[in-house]
Amino acid sequence: MRVLLLCNKSPYPAHEGGPMAMNSIVEGLLRSGNEVKILAVNSEKYNININDIPTDYKAKTQIELVDVDLRIKPIDAFLNLFSNQSYHVQRFISKDFSSRLISILQIETFDIVQLETVFMAPYINVVRQYSKAPIVLRAHNIEHLIWERLVVETKNPLKRFYLKHLSRTLKNYELNALNQIDGIAAITKKDASFFENHSKKPIITISYGIDIEMYTPVFEMNGKPDLFYIGSMNWIPNQEGIQWFLKSAWKQIVAQNPDIRLYLAGRFMPDWVRNFESENLINVGEVADAKKFVAQHNIAIVPLLSGSGIRIKIIEAMAMGKTVITTPIGAEGIAYAENKNIVIAKNEAEFVRAISNLYNDPEIVAEIGREARKLIESTYDNTKIIQQLIDFYHKILRE
Repeated sequence: MRVLLLCNKSPYPAHEGGPMAMNSIVEGLLRSGNEVKILAVNSEKYNININDIPTDYKAKTQIELVDVDLRIKPIDAFLNLFSNQSYHVQRFISKDFSSRLISILQIETFDIVQLETVFMAPYINVVRQYSKAPIVLRAHNIEHLIWERLVVETKNPLKRFYLKHLSRTLKNYELNALNQIDGIAAITKKDASFFENHSKKPIITISYGIDIEMYTPVFEMNGKPDLFYIGSMNWIPNQEGIQWFLKSAWKQIVAQNPDIRLYLAGRFMPDWVRNFESENLINVGEVADAKKFVAQHNIAIVPLLSGSGIRIKIIEAMAMGKTVITTPIGAEGIAYAENKNIVIAKNEAEFVRAISNLYNDPEIVAEIGREARKLIESTYDNTKIIQQLIDFYHKILRE
């Protein structure tokens, strides 16, 4: 089977959630004997030099990157207030990308064209015009839901007004796009349920899968456990969650546990994090090897207040045998058993209590980590997940 992936950013290198989710599909399809072609947006936000991509990866994916300017332009953003168009989506519309897509479809034939996120939906008409391949939307999130949740958390009335506009127009676009494709591969059952209520198209839940053998669990620890966080800080929900955690819970946690340490890692670490005053907080910044960083620490905190889809960093931390403390939103889409393979904290007080309890009981930390690894082995093995996706492709092709 030949699959064309249209991506809102390059799957390689897989340095953050979106590329990691896309690359797991790419690698899984290739291992299953399928052919994959990648056409991806290359922007200033996630800019990749094609020469830095390994030769073998380029050979097996025929990856191409098209420069698209995704920068927010104040005048365009303001004028968008007077339209019903989604500013999120408008920024992804590119003549250069469309032209390259046309050239590819005129030369090559594909069995499936897969849109990685709804932001690639503007190119549906191009695919329809130049290809007979069914179109599958790989929905990483319910995109408008992220912005609706940000509205709830926003106090500034002007910012709140603008976010409402963004979420409303994105929702309208997202729901309309569901009727233009041939199938939907949602990343969580909850997302799939939403899509089922708004579309009659075939829908499947295809979670984020990992190559289990690539993740070596580390359960042991010397002395009391430490805390860690890793995530790209140019994603608003990540920034929002860490800001809330540091301002609301962290001082209480340190007061109860004076020797505790929190290691913060991630790309695009903002100045306010780097300047945050706490002897117990170690700002690591971007790390060269995320797995090595995770292996060196014990308890992952994921204090998400907004967002949608599935948290890939949680899946990976659990695969490495780490105890994860997160919110109900953070755990959405994960088939967890509370207090068995993950710890859920709904508010500031629960975060403080959970972290203090675990900090003083390393044996429980190790036990939850073992159960977390078992869950990933049974549910998030990429080989099984990819086969489900391939079966879904064949179902669509038969219809």
